[in-house]
Amino acid sequence: MKLMNKKNVQLLLEELRITPNKKFGQNFLIDNNILTKIISTAEITDKDTVLEIGGGLGALTTELIKKSKFVIVYEIDYKLYQFLLKKFSKFDNITFFNEDILKAEVPDHSIVVSNIPYSITGPLFEKLFYKENPPNGTLIIEQAIANRIFFPHRYKNFSRISITSNAFINPVKKISISQNCFYPNPKINLSLVKFKPKEIVNPFLQNREKRAFFLKFIANIMPYKNKNIVNALELFLKNLYNFEVKKSSLTKLLERYNYQNEKLFNFEIHEFIKLSELLYNYIKQQ
Repeated sequence: MKLMNKKNVQLLLEELRITPNKKFGQNFLIDNNILTKIISTAEITDKDTVLEIGGGLGALTTELIKKSKFVIVYEIDYKLYQFLLKKFSKFDNITFFNEDILKAEVPDHSIVVSNIPYSITGPLFEKLFYKENPPNGTLIIEQAIANRIFFPHRYKNFSRISITSNAFINPVKKISISQNCFYPNPKINLSLVKFKPKEIVNPFLQNREKRAFFLKFIANIMPYKNKNIVNALELFLKNLYNFEVKKSSLTKLLERYNYQNEKLFNFEIHEFIKLSELLYNYIKQQ
């Protein structure tokens, strides 16, 4: 593997008349050891179709082509897109899209390997991994988010992405990455994470409408994670559906399924899925 150093990246960007765009999360990889680590961690096979988000200057793309059956690259920056088309014009196992991946109809793929734009981690996870048969993933993401995904059970500081990600994927590995491995240096700490799809996704999440409700439920109930579950559910129903529900009614509903009125952060992933199903059915009956 050969990777351009910081000076060469700067010169190439100057030649292309590109100033790294914070909005697009443009932090270009300049550390060969990390490139090697990404590829070895991903465990790509010659049967894999790989999705890369943000091809940049093609450092990671070059290695993905060698390892996989086919590579799909999304690059939102038009100048970089044109650069990549020219750089990889001789290869027939790669295709490029100059699109916003959050708005695109993404072709089928078996694995995602990327240094993703950090500001859209949540929406990207929802689009690519929160579904019935998600792909494998090896990604560089913000370390704070990685810590939430790899949270220990019953951890008070877990968050929305802790629950939603672990409902669909199994975290496998987390490795700290230095900011100095990129140009320009990102202003956040980073982690290389690897995860695999769950072999069995809860049946409630296999239906598109119910899955969308689960994601909305988690997004809107987590601001109340320090409240007892009855109070949190009452606020959820009132604020989103304008339902005035007696706490005693919610208590009885929970007791029917052997749930105690504990703090929200005490509940497990599978219990949040069940709670969303209970609320979904309750709302449908109104």
